[in-house]
Amino acid sequence: MPPMRYRTTALAIVAAFAGGALTSQVLAHADSQKESPYAQFDRMGRVLAVIEHGYVDTPGQEKLLDGAIKGMVAELDPHSSYMTPEEYSEFQSDTEGKFGGIGVEVDDRDGDVIVVAPIDGSPASRAGIKSGDRIVTVDDKLVRGTRVDKLIDTMRGEPGTKVRVGIVREGVDEILYFDLVREIVHVSSVEAKMLSGAIIYIRVKQFQENTHAELVEAVGKARTASKVDPKAVILDLRYNPGGLVDQAEGVADELMDSGTIYSTRHRGKIVEEVSASHGGVLSDIPCVTLVNEFSASASELVSGALQDSKRAIILGAKTFGKGSVQTIFDLPGGSGLRLTTMRYYTPSGRSIQAQGIMPNVVIRRADGKPADVVRESDLEGHLPAETGGSKFDIETLEAPADQLTPTKFSELPDDPSSGKDFVLAEGYRRLAKLVK
Repeated sequence: MPPMRYRTTALAIVAAFAGGALTSQVLAHADSQKESPYAQFDRMGRVLAVIEHGYVDTPGQEKLLDGAIKGMVAELDPHSSYMTPEEYSEFQSDTEGKFGGIGVEVDDRDGDVIVVAPIDGSPASRAGIKSGDRIVTVDDKLVRGTRVDKLIDTMRGEPGTKVRVGIVREGVDEILYFDLVREIVHVSSVEAKMLSGAIIYIRVKQFQENTHAELVEAVGKARTASKVDPKAVILDLRYNPGGLVDQAEGVADELMDSGTIYSTRHRGKIVEEVSASHGGVLSDIPCVTLVNEFSASASELVSGALQDSKRAIILGAKTFGKGSVQTIFDLPGGSGLRLTTMRYYTPSGRSIQAQGIMPNVVIRRADGKPADVVRESDLEGHLPAETGGSKFDIETLEAPADQLTPTKFSELPDDPSSGKDFVLAEGYRRLAKLVK
């Protein structure tokens, strides 16, 4: 499935709309067509009038207008969207990495909602909710069969409000009920651990508002805990749906000592070219980057930069293929517009859009079955792919299907070379040979 949410910021594009340039171009085009640029609004006005007077019930005007704007923006491409004030507020909470809730990570397993882990310091953690608990009710309503994203929305809410969660726990005969008060919950986007051989493992789950700072802090804590400096780094971007481009830029900068990270183009013209600065905290040690079919957007930007600069070996599966930039515009009344404004390119000029990043080492299922995934190129209305950029040799390995699931961070062994996560094990083995 495609990534659910991501925000990219590219304020430079706003300059293209300044000084009435866009209006002048539109009017000039309209004159050449001998038609007012606003003629099509007559049709919209007629439709609104018919609905207002002819619909079976009296429709809400705000709902009609929101729907009209949503439909107009959605016609552009799969990633442009209009957000109502409620949707925009939730969107901002996700990218900031904080929200009002009880603080549990959950997963859908055969129709059951399972607690993956309570977030440290959250209401759920303090109340004693544990990994493996099965959520069966929220506010005394059964949740089996409810989509996980809908259930998460139910458990989130304004700080200070109450929610009652019913849980089934292995070894306990009766339902356990927890009356919790929602708080602002902070979700870390970076996890790091020093593995055997002084190889540091870093998982970036998504690029949130403070991801760059979290990465630097996580590396420092891993160094302090292990009392050794890392000799190599595994950067795990599997299942990373993207996020804030400036944070992805910061992460790439810590792994690169020089060179271009990415460039952006608007209607074929280069808007910005971003380069790495000297002295990244991990810029002078070997690196392997792990990706899969669900690595998208900003995570593709990072892996593409590391690959083109020959800074890292990219290992895993071909990525999702979202190579467009969305700029966020605040609108009156608290609503927001997420608009695709640019394409971004790797240092060699490759466009990721609808193509993705092909790893240097491709890990395929040994049974030969293709991955059951939807990529950018499968989405209706996606921006077309472009050619160009570097070519390189590809190495192919095969792995059992049940060894292509990333290891949970809490279960990460010190030496993952013989574990069930084939992609991680292969990356670790390659680095271990270099740092002996």
